[in-house]
Amino acid sequence: MHYKTIAELSLALQQREISSAELTRHMLQRIGRFDDRLNAFISVTEERALAQADEADRKIAAGDAGPLTGIPIAHKDIFCTQGVRTSCGSRMLENFISPYDASVVERLQQAGAVMLGKTNMDEFAMGSSNETSYYGPVRNPWDTETVPGGSSGGSAAAVAARLCAAATGTDTGGSIRQPAALSGVTGLKPTYGRCSRWGMVAFASSLDQAGPMTRSAEDAAIMLSAMAGFDERDSTSADRPVDDYVGALGNDIRGLRIGVVKEFMGDGLDAGVATSVQTALSEYERLGATLVEISLPNAGLSVPAYYVVAPAECSSNLARFDGVRYGHRCEDPKDLEDLYKRSRSEGFGAEVQRRIMIGTYALSAGYYDAYYLKAQKVRQLIADDFRRAFEQCDLIAGPTAPDTAFRLGAKADDPVAMYLSDIYTIAVNLAGLPGVSIPAPMSAGMPVGLQLIGNYFDEARLLNAAHRLQLATDWHRQNPGGF
Repeated sequence: MHYKTIAELSLALQQREISSAELTRHMLQRIGRFDDRLNAFISVTEERALAQADEADRKIAAGDAGPLTGIPIAHKDIFCTQGVRTSCGSRMLENFISPYDASVVERLQQAGAVMLGKTNMDEFAMGSSNETSYYGPVRNPWDTETVPGGSSGGSAAAVAARLCAAATGTDTGGSIRQPAALSGVTGLKPTYGRCSRWGMVAFASSLDQAGPMTRSAEDAAIMLSAMAGFDERDSTSADRPVDDYVGALGNDIRGLRIGVVKEFMGDGLDAGVATSVQTALSEYERLGATLVEISLPNAGLSVPAYYVVAPAECSSNLARFDGVRYGHRCEDPKDLEDLYKRSRSEGFGAEVQRRIMIGTYALSAGYYDAYYLKAQKVRQLIADDFRRAFEQCDLIAGPTAPDTAFRLGAKADDPVAMYLSDIYTIAVNLAGLPGVSIPAPMSAGMPVGLQLIGNYFDEARLLNAAHRLQLATDWHRQNPGGF
């Protein structure tokens, strides 16, 4: 039953082939059996999950159920969950028990989903490998000596190993799509503002976006239908209707214009990944879509621009964690300065400290114009490139990541090499566009992701294109051995 998608499980629940309580116990048993090998979960909420499953079964029996009622999912440990630890993968919040639910958690709970627990993540969502977590690295189910990607690596590994039907993630520079690619699952980053950020611990406020990680595009459409919508508690939330994402999955894609980014298909792309992506694009041609070569001339500037903007915003957002108002507090401080220094040095890991220092420097009086303001101007140029590209095509395609999952520790001592893992995803966040990573053919036995990028609030077309490819292929149905 753990190999079924949300859509298949929902049908089985409605037809009473299985109960939510049985399904939830089955997933909890799998977590207990396999998570020691993966370290995908920080917290498992067994008692809460079983209570929610019983409630879901009552709703199903009463005929008051939706497509997510009784479906066991997990939440990235960056979303506040009432009465449950929300650590952000950091010692700084090791003992923080949230007094409320994040908007995304709240909406999925209202839709009837069952929360199995909270997934491991790079500390404060800063990383591309899930190695910066205070709770240790997550391992990729396809090869446990490799990384699952990050920062939503715990969610990706949990979905890939079939420990839950779906999971939430957050994407600031590729942190849903890149781990989805490396772990062989479907990961959707919606348009900025499509899903509320209220109750999601902030990393970079102008870039962060919540999204689903699932087995299929159809499941992502089901999840997004519950997660999306205006939230007056979030000033960046988009006040516009939620489209019928599931209903749009039946649309024909003949005549769909798919722009292939020439800058993404050249130097730096692994040959096996390139072959897999080309195979997937050829399948789109067979289905009736038209491939158009496009250019994003400023895409090469996305990494340096991002690593000014994101650290600057993280420096500001994480200033609250000082040992006085929030977070870890050092023992026996000598004075206020010692309290600040030791609390933050002990509470934050090396990567978080590195980004705070970079961001503080970029925002300082003598360097604001030279770095932060210039990065924001480059960000506008990147958005303009996308605007012009969408005059030539309906969707944009390319690889999600430049290579397959790398070995644990391989890039730990080279921050720049780690940052380049997101070279194909960062521009989408800087522009605020929606993007999805779906499995392409494997390369040397490891997953590869095809990235599709849509225009603003065009998730329905994006998900339909992904769904049509998945109807024609079985790449998304491959399972890692041993799980």
